[in-house]
Amino acid sequence: MIIVLDKSATPEQIEQITSKLEQGGYQAHPIFGVEKTVIGAVGVPEEEKPGYVEQFEALPFVERVITILAPYKLAAKAYRPQGSVVRVGDRVEIGGDRVCIMAGPCTVETYEQTMSTARAVKEAGAHMLRGGAYKPSTSPYSFQGLGVDGLKILAEARAETGLPVVTEVMDPRNVELVCQYADMLQIGTRNMQNYDLLREVGNTRHPVLLKRGMWARIDEWLMAAEYIMKGGNENVVLCERGIRTFETATRNTLDLSAVAHVKQESHLPVVVDPSQGTGKWVLVLPMSRAAIAAGADGLIIEVHPRPEQAWKDGAQSVTFENFGQLMREVRAIAEVMGKAL
Repeated sequence: MIIVLDKSATPEQIEQITSKLEQGGYQAHPIFGVEKTVIGAVGVPEEEKPGYVEQFEALPFVERVITILAPYKLAAKAYRPQGSVVRVGDRVEIGGDRVCIMAGPCTVETYEQTMSTARAVKEAGAHMLRGGAYKPSTSPYSFQGLGVDGLKILAEARAETGLPVVTEVMDPRNVELVCQYADMLQIGTRNMQNYDLLREVGNTRHPVLLKRGMWARIDEWLMAAEYIMKGGNENVVLCERGIRTFETATRNTLDLSAVAHVKQESHLPVVVDPSQGTGKWVLVLPMSRAAIAAGADGLIIEVHPRPEQAWKDGAQSVTFENFGQLMREVRAIAEVMGKAL
């Protein structure tokens, strides 16, 4: 339920609404805008809503009450029709009229590999540095990441380049640790429905990049975002990274229709990962162009100085040169869409 207050509503009247909601078992989430205040309310069974709607609409300082039928209340478009912009660090914004590019190695391997990549993507115009310090692997014998040492390398790369860092957190017990080094927490595809982890990052105020589960429907993806937002952390960015289908030509099937659909259903920004989405570097550039044309708010790209020597996922990593070309072409598509990098 969304309660839109008249612009003349006083702080005391806003408190009156939120207190009544909380007494009735709702969680109240006020949004203070320039023109008016909106209060999102979640938590009461559907059959009890009509009574609350009548009570609130009778108040002279309430403009209107909107009921949300979708199971995801805070992630729904009606909660924030103008769309959300998520700020990462001091300068980067995801959403709105700009396209955000996150780029870097799939895996932090060495100091030299990470630093050279950070410098290259910075020079090409990337806005954020991605890199995995913890790596989920199907095989327990595969490389699992450098852990804390990898986080420290990413922090050094940020200190030199100024690029905010996004990196994956896999364990609820490590959330506080990763927050010390990263500017944005990534929830990987395998953890999209790790509800303990979602609740834990929801208790932080760190921006979260929530990847779609490779098996997940769009409504399940949005419900995962709801877990985070219900904890009080509304700084969520969705990431389409491909789903598993019967097709074997690509690693996953990159579902760009999901970008357009989510834009109709939710106010949250959406970025696309064409590296994981296709598994083939030669497809990363064309799918990056297509993602921006479909309305994506950004891209997350795997870049490596020597993909043929990468410890993980070299086949889907682009070289520095190819990343520079990608940036030039994506910039052109963004301009056509009325956006800018």
